[in-house]
Amino acid sequence: MMKHFISILVANRRLVNFSQITYKTNLLDFVAHNFNKELEFMAPKRKLNKSDSKSAAKETSKKAKSSQEEKDSQGKTESKESNFKIISWNVSGVRAWVKKDGLSIFNEDPDILCLQEIKCSEKKFPEEFNKYKTKYFSYIYSAQKEGYSGVALFTKKKPLSVKKGIDSPTHDDEGRIITAEYEKFYLVAAYVPNAGRGLVTLDKRMDWDSLLQDYLKKLDEKKPVIYCGDLNVSHQEIDLANPKSNTRNAGFTKEEREGFTNLLNEGFVDSFRELYPEKKGQYTFWSYMGNARAKNVGWRLDYFVLSERLRPNLRDNIIHNSVMGSDHCPISLLIEEP
Repeated sequence: MMKHFISILVANRRLVNFSQITYKTNLLDFVAHNFNKELEFMAPKRKLNKSDSKSAAKETSKKAKSSQEEKDSQGKTESKESNFKIISWNVSGVRAWVKKDGLSIFNEDPDILCLQEIKCSEKKFPEEFNKYKTKYFSYIYSAQKEGYSGVALFTKKKPLSVKKGIDSPTHDDEGRIITAEYEKFYLVAAYVPNAGRGLVTLDKRMDWDSLLQDYLKKLDEKKPVIYCGDLNVSHQEIDLANPKSNTRNAGFTKEEREGFTNLLNEGFVDSFRELYPEKKGQYTFWSYMGNARAKNVGWRLDYFVLSERLRPNLRDNIIHNSVMGSDHCPISLLIEEP
């Protein structure tokens, strides 16, 4: 019967809006949806009596209220539009990422694009980026070790100054952080050190957290800060799929989580949880093993952290979990420009 109905769908165009079939749409779901609609279309109609009308009106009102409550629970500030977009993405190797259509992220027209784990020296940076030179100023900070770590920043507006590193010989050789100073704020983009398998570099990570916190506090005394990137920590249990089995794994240790809490207590805000405090299943990283991404067994490791006084400017923080190209997905911050 379903095969017959597909034929009807194709033959009878009044039943099909082909523009609805996109790469995000499952064809079987689409057919099933229209199959149910056609059954409703063919079913005999009956007149509504007064009680039916009241019930229908009550149900419509209930759905509208539920929809509004759902929007409200998301926490987004709908009353004001954003005029500034920042995108951050751990690309896990920029040369491979380019071959996976990673550059299509520029179609989002970000004001600032921050890339982490580029694994590429500036001399070997892909030539495909050259076509964006007329629109973006670019800053690349590579690790001394080829094929390791590294961050990059692309910005429409030229910063007043750009600083690479945090004046730490231990960490600055790895190309982990870029600070761009603008007229009214600082943008700090980072690829935070991982505590390592078996937590072999946890001490190094704790040293980073302490240095970074002091660094951001000093910046915040001058201008508000937007701190973003792969911060390599899932702050709360809600921020990863399997918290109980990961308490002594890198990214969810007590030490790393407390380090992030300490940063927030110094006057900073996790913008995603500010907007979506109870939203579950929102991850930015998935292991390539065990079909983790398809199962959404992931971690939220990528963030936009804001100075508290930027809270009124916050409009949205979006996790683009359907965008492929890396084991991380991009995230975007929508704000009213400070």
